[in-house]
Amino acid sequence: MASRRDPMGIGLAVLNRIASSPTIDKLKLRKTTEKAVYQGAKSGFRVAGATTRTFKRVKSSGKPKRLARTSDSGVFDLEPTEDQQMIVGVIKEFAAEVLRPGAEAAESANDTPKEVLAQTSEFGLTLLNIPESLGGLSEDRSAVTGVLVAEALAEGDMGQAVACLAPAAVATAISLWGSDAQQQTYLPAFAGDDIPTAALAVAEPRPLFDPFELQTTGVTTDSGFRLNGVKSAVVRGAEAELFVVAVDIEGRGPTLVLLESSTDGVTIEADPGMGLRAAGLSRLVLTDVDIPADAILGDGSTDDYRECVRLSRLAWAGLALGAARAVLDYVSDYVKTRTAFGEPIAHRQAVAFMVADIAIELEGMRLTTLRAASRAEQGADYAREVALARRLTAEYGMKIGTDGVQLLGGHGFVKEHPVERWYRDLRAIGLMEGAVLV
Repeated sequence: MASRRDPMGIGLAVLNRIASSPTIDKLKLRKTTEKAVYQGAKSGFRVAGATTRTFKRVKSSGKPKRLARTSDSGVFDLEPTEDQQMIVGVIKEFAAEVLRPGAEAAESANDTPKEVLAQTSEFGLTLLNIPESLGGLSEDRSAVTGVLVAEALAEGDMGQAVACLAPAAVATAISLWGSDAQQQTYLPAFAGDDIPTAALAVAEPRPLFDPFELQTTGVTTDSGFRLNGVKSAVVRGAEAELFVVAVDIEGRGPTLVLLESSTDGVTIEADPGMGLRAAGLSRLVLTDVDIPADAILGDGSTDDYRECVRLSRLAWAGLALGAARAVLDYVSDYVKTRTAFGEPIAHRQAVAFMVADIAIELEGMRLTTLRAASRAEQGADYAREVALARRLTAEYGMKIGTDGVQLLGGHGFVKEHPVERWYRDLRAIGLMEGAVLV
């Protein structure tokens, strides 16, 4: 699944970062983190875009820094590396102790608490795909780690997980495809202590949206391009300071562009959805927005845009795994304790088979998703594997959510139990484009 790196690598770097922060005391994670470090060492509104930050432009000084592909060991191995185990262990505890208990309040507020977002920045989520030479944590691609992190966060709450991962999506896009000047201008902010709110905007508000048939357009001007269009499902758009936007550029086709929220013509509208309410989804409205020619991300190649769509779908598949795991664990306990006619309903064959089907479907989803992530990490062709992961997580994710509600009977319909929220969140998997990236 992933290359066997030195245990004193990215996982320990993340944990050392957390251990030096007061955040873990607030989250009651001090004991867990110190143990891991020791073991690792031992082995409806409409507003203008946010204007809270100005990015100082830097001229290019050479070639952009790119993450190296991991080598193929030749061994089919699904066991996470020590690095991955350390990172996921802390994040799973954070998801269980912070995200899960606060999920209902976050959904009611249609936003993830700022305190939670500030705390997750201590985990170095934005650093996972930034080269070490630019302030990140690694020189190797970490698509598998990204999937495992998304899975762990979504097991707590998918809506808050998306909000936490949104800035990392922009940092990853700039790291993977940005020019040297773009990397030098924007990535230091994502590697610092005050991480900017940022969003990857690909989706548009229309039925049967195809990310390769965009209606957000950019026409050529004397100084660059003029953008018009509407983007939907933009995470925390009202607070975002920087966007990476998918635009059909005249003469180029689908292209990613960098857009600062303070640019004239950028406005934000509310875009509440059936699920993912804690992600603070918004619409990004572009009206005669002028951007310079160098706002195109990197060289604006079609291959880069296609890879962005695939890596985003891979991230959504990872989120589906976490939410589906939450459903399975919850209903497994419920059917063992819920009694009818003098015995647990788990003793009924139909109930037992339905729970078993959820477990089987989840394992199939997970195997396919990790295989796609592993191939992406190694630089191998992974188009087929991403397509399979997308199909399986979209189809079976919705089925698992539905079966979870069904197994709880009347309890599945009320907010007393979290399964109805997971059901609504899982239905987003086959619809969402952009927003997150691994």
